[in-house]
Amino acid sequence: MEEKVIRQLNYVYYGMMLLALTALGVMYYLLMNGSIEPLDRLSRWGQIVQYIVIFDALVTIPGGLYGFKRLIAPVRTMEDKEQQALLYRKYAAIRILLVSNSMVLGIIAYYWLGAYPSMLWLAGIGAIAWYFTKPTVGKMQIELTPEMPEE
Repeated sequence: MEEKVIRQLNYVYYGMMLLALTALGVMYYLLMNGSIEPLDRLSRWGQIVQYIVIFDALVTIPGGLYGFKRLIAPVRTMEDKEQQALLYRKYAAIRILLVSNSMVLGIIAYYWLGAYPSMLWLAGIGAIAWYFTKPTVGKMQIELTPEMPEE
C-alpha cells in the first residue's frame, strides 16, 4: 500500500516540475516571440505582480509545511492503515501543491517582469521547498509514526 501511495504522490511531485518547466518554456517563447511585453517592475502592475508572488511564497510555503504537520497529527493514531494511507496521500499532495506553486509563479513573474532577479530567487526558494516534499516510503513511515509522549 505504501509503494502505491508514494507512486501516486510522485505523479503530483514531478507534475509540478513539469508545470514549472512548461511555464519556463512558454514564458521564454512568448517574450522572444514578442507576444507579450515585459512589465516595468516599478509600474503599478509590476509592483502588484511582485506583491502577489512574494505574498504567495510567504504564506503557502510555511503554511503548506506546517498545515501538513497539523493535519497529519490525528492520522498517526488511526488503526485503519488503508484509511491512514489515503489521508496521507491527500494531505501530502496538498502539501506538494501549496509548497511548489511559488516556484511556478516565480518563474512566470521572472520573465513577465523582464528577467527580474528577485523573482528568480523566489522561484528558487519554492524549488528548495518543493525538493523537501519529495515523497519516499521512509519519509511516509516516519511521518505516520505516532509520537511518543515525553516523560
